[in-house]
Amino acid sequence: MIDREYNIVEANKSFTEYFGNWRNKKCYAVYKNLEEPCKDCPAIEVFKHKQPVVFDSIGVDQHGKKTHYVAQVFPLKTGRGSKINYFMEMTNTVTEKDRWQQECQILFDRVPCYISVIGEDYRIVRANEAFRENFGDIVGQFCYKVYKRRKTKCRNCPAEKTFKDGKAHHSIQQGIDKKGEKIHYAVSTSALIRGSDSVAHVIEISDDITEIRKLENEVVEAERLAAVGQTVAGLAHSIKNILMGLEGGKYIVSLGLKKNNKEMINKGWEMLERNFDKTTSLVKDFLSFSKGRLPKLEIIDPVDLVTEIVDLYKDIAAQSGIELKSRIGKNIKPAQLDRDGIHTCLTNLVSNAIDACLIGDHKGNEVLISLSEGRDKLIFEVSDNGSGIDYEIKKKIFTTFFTTKGGQGTGLGLLTTRKIVKEHGGNIKVISHKGEGARFIMEFSRKRLSALYKQTKE
Repeated sequence: MIDREYNIVEANKSFTEYFGNWRNKKCYAVYKNLEEPCKDCPAIEVFKHKQPVVFDSIGVDQHGKKTHYVAQVFPLKTGRGSKINYFMEMTNTVTEKDRWQQECQILFDRVPCYISVIGEDYRIVRANEAFRENFGDIVGQFCYKVYKRRKTKCRNCPAEKTFKDGKAHHSIQQGIDKKGEKIHYAVSTSALIRGSDSVAHVIEISDDITEIRKLENEVVEAERLAAVGQTVAGLAHSIKNILMGLEGGKYIVSLGLKKNNKEMINKGWEMLERNFDKTTSLVKDFLSFSKGRLPKLEIIDPVDLVTEIVDLYKDIAAQSGIELKSRIGKNIKPAQLDRDGIHTCLTNLVSNAIDACLIGDHKGNEVLISLSEGRDKLIFEVSDNGSGIDYEIKKKIFTTFFTTKGGQGTGLGLLTTRKIVKEHGGNIKVISHKGEGARFIMEFSRKRLSALYKQTKE
């Protein structure tokens, strides 16, 4: 019992044993070895509002050892009137271990991500508040059933890897919440060791990245649609030229028929065929570019793909005095790629390289397709010693409808190539200077390709 002057006027046996002699002493001197009242003293609130207060604090016992305690303070009335002259403080000490357990429990439950503890049989033995809210109260159920509504264990299970090697593992997963909606989450697993080296449980921490994925997809789609819009505007000029060619060919054929002039008919027909082929090419390129899709990944040998492109174009290149060859690095491993998509990319780049050589000033022109392995990367490179690309053109080459081939090009080849590379999670860049040839480099992260491949198979 403590009065308004902070004097302890009465205390029980347990208090005396723990804090020592209290008689004729102030509460702050006994509890904390202070010479003046605590700045956050709860007694002020009790005397002011006449209501009980609960608080926790750190004090010092009679041996000088720090102690953590939780106290409940009650106002006491004595005699008549409403004035409060005393308050009673009931204190429970909390050991260091208990305090840490309480704080860890609070952290486990309140942290804003999904946390679960998984047993060796892949059943969830514990889950935090965020997990229960999103997936339901599912302690005792299999993690793969809870996360993904699967009947069997996931193919790329990070928890399984942690059980095997005791190391932390990270991955991007797609699951289904208790409402049946798809969610994307980044998951990390870590081992809870039993004894020296046995993994008793795995703790799995997952962060919901569904909104981030949605925003990423929206940005990609917005970029694609913007590029489509720019391309449509640019295509108007090409379509106008093609229509003029068709009209010209039709006129010459009609005139030849009237005059029974076979040579004029053949000339007009050639014009019609040439512009019809341009129309077909233009429509196919535009449809390919404007269509959003996921790549159809399969495990292929990149070496076979490069060899096929060289065999396809080497004779065409040779007819123009250009040597097409390949350079294959060591230990090229199979990769998860969309064969048709990468074939289209290489075809576009090789075709452009041959055209650049034809308008270049070099003698002994050559086009080289290189294939190599980088740091967890598969790298394709198409280089030439042709006319090169100046700075202003390089700025536009992957972003807008653009062609240097006049009426012979649709301006969609490199845009389509970039789109396909991005669909694989890769990057494409160009290194070139006017008159010094060009190098187009496509880089694909093997980890990203593997993740995309597993995503399409699940």
